[in-house]
Amino acid sequence: MSVNHPIVVVTGSSGAGTTTVKSAFEHIFIRDKISAAYVSGDSFHRHTRKEFEKAAKEVEEQRNSHYSHFGPESNNFGELENLFRQYGKDGTGRYRHYLHNNLEAREHGKRFDFKMKVGEFTPYEPLPADTDILFYEGLHGMVRGKGYDTPKHVDLAIGVVPVVNLEWIQKIHRDRSERGYSKTEVIDTILRRMPDYVHHITPQFSRTDINFQRVATVDTSNPFIDRDIPTLDESFVVIRFRDVNKFKPDFSYLQSTIRGSFMSRRNTLVVPGGKMGMAMEVIVGPIIQDMLKKRNSPRSNEITDQDT
Repeated sequence: MSVNHPIVVVTGSSGAGTTTVKSAFEHIFIRDKISAAYVSGDSFHRHTRKEFEKAAKEVEEQRNSHYSHFGPESNNFGELENLFRQYGKDGTGRYRHYLHNNLEAREHGKRFDFKMKVGEFTPYEPLPADTDILFYEGLHGMVRGKGYDTPKHVDLAIGVVPVVNLEWIQKIHRDRSERGYSKTEVIDTILRRMPDYVHHITPQFSRTDINFQRVATVDTSNPFIDRDIPTLDESFVVIRFRDVNKFKPDFSYLQSTIRGSFMSRRNTLVVPGGKMGMAMEVIVGPIIQDMLKKRNSPRSNEITDQDT
C-alpha cells in the first residue's frame, strides 16, 4: 500500500459487470479532476487467443479439461504484482492491452502504426506520467498464491459479485452479442472454468473491502435458456463492508440519501438495483477524496510504502 501512489482495484468474474462499475469510477475521477492510470486484467493473460486455444487443446489431450483464463497457469500474476509494487513505489510501471474485438484492433493498430488482430496484445508501454491513482479492473485484482500476493499492495478493493445465475446470464448475453460465441461455446467455457472459479476467483471476495452483489428479484432458476438480462430495476444490490472500521461508512447518511435502502446486517447495506451507480459514487467518492488528501498532506513523504 502507498500513500503517495494509491491503487484501486475492481475485481469480478467474467460477466459480473466490472465494466459498468468502471464507468462509475470514471464519473468520480472526472468530477473530482483525478488523473488515473487505467489497467485491464485481461492484459495479464499469458497467451494470445490462438496460443490459449493451442494450450487448452494440449492439456485436454492430457485429460485436463479445466484449463482456463481463471487459473495461474494462463496468467502472469507475478507481473501484475510487480506492476502494483512499482506503481506504489514511484507511480510508474508498464502495461499493454488485450484486443477483444475488431474496433480495438483497428484503434490500437493506428496508434502503433501496424496491423493488429483480435485476440492479440499490444506492445508494452509506460503508464501515463504523473497520475494520481492506479485503477485496475478485471478478474484477479485480489489474487493470492505461491509466489504472488496482490492484496498487500492495494489501497481500496471493490468486488462486483452478482449471484451466480445472474452472472452466467450476463456472461452468455455478452459473449454472444459482443464476441460472437454460440450459447453452447459459452456454456462449455463456464464448465471448463469451474475448478479455477472456485479456487482462484471466489476467494478474492473475502479480501475485498466492499462487495457489490446484485440479486435479481425475478426468476433466474435456469440461466441457460434464452432470456433477457434482468434489469437493474428488477434487482437489489447487497453492499457489504468487510471492515467498517477501515473506512467508517455513515450508514444513517447513506440510508437517508439512497431512497429505498435498508440495513440487513450491521455491515451490510441493501439498495434498489437502479440506485447502484449512485450508491457506488456516494460510498466510494469520499474514500477516494480521503486518499488524495493523505497523498497531498505534508506528512505523506514521512510514510514509507509497505514494499519498497
